[in-house]
Amino acid sequence: MKFPFLTAALFSFSVAACAQQAGKPEDTEVWKPIPKTVRGKLKTTPPPANAVVLFDGKNLNEWVSADDRTQPAQWTVADGLLTVDKPKGNIETKRTFTNYRLHLEWRVPADITGQGQVRGNSGVFLASLGKGDLGYELQILDPYQNPTYVNGMAGSIYKQRIPLANPGRQPGEWQSYDVWWTAPTFKPDGAVLTPARVTVKFNGVTVQKNVALAGPTRYIGPPQYEAHGPAPIKLQSHGDPSAPISFRNIWVLELK
Repeated sequence: MKFPFLTAALFSFSVAACAQQAGKPEDTEVWKPIPKTVRGKLKTTPPPANAVVLFDGKNLNEWVSADDRTQPAQWTVADGLLTVDKPKGNIETKRTFTNYRLHLEWRVPADITGQGQVRGNSGVFLASLGKGDLGYELQILDPYQNPTYVNGMAGSIYKQRIPLANPGRQPGEWQSYDVWWTAPTFKPDGAVLTPARVTVKFNGVTVQKNVALAGPTRYIGPPQYEAHGPAPIKLQSHGDPSAPISFRNIWVLELK
């Protein structure tokens, strides 16, 4: 004998339980304390002789599509700049890295529109773990008079670590990130041996200081590790409707 009402009730409860377990994006947004605004200075550091130059203003030879690594990256290269082409998706490096120092410079357009997370949104995934937005994200966003949740502002490790300060410059001005990344290590059974650690200087100001991460970035829910090895560096093509940002002078120096 069937019990249609009981079956429907159980199904509804199951769906509700799954939704509750999944949570909402807002559950992991943090709005206070707001980091102090400080004066930053763009660092246009040239690559050391032994660095891997990822973008020198000429081509995308070091990059591929993050969604299909057999395909070349198809963002726009013009006038020495690399500009996000949003319909083409994320791009990532052909090479993989473990521990490194990364330098890159980025610029939000002077005529940027929108507010909060839909105003010049992009990101640097310090270790890309696959298609889409899988990996550990250092947030890029217009930092100038643009209120948002503080673990999602420029200089944050998205949804994990609030920056120590906001040294961001106005739209139309170049910004710099200098990153020291130490990859996580894992035991043979996949358990974490040592967590990922990162230091970030934003326009010359330390905004993350050797912080330990709880796992890769997650938009919904808490981060959680899964064992992985060396990984590419990924740049994000965010789906917000604002004008795309640009990059220049990207290089990486591998560390032991």
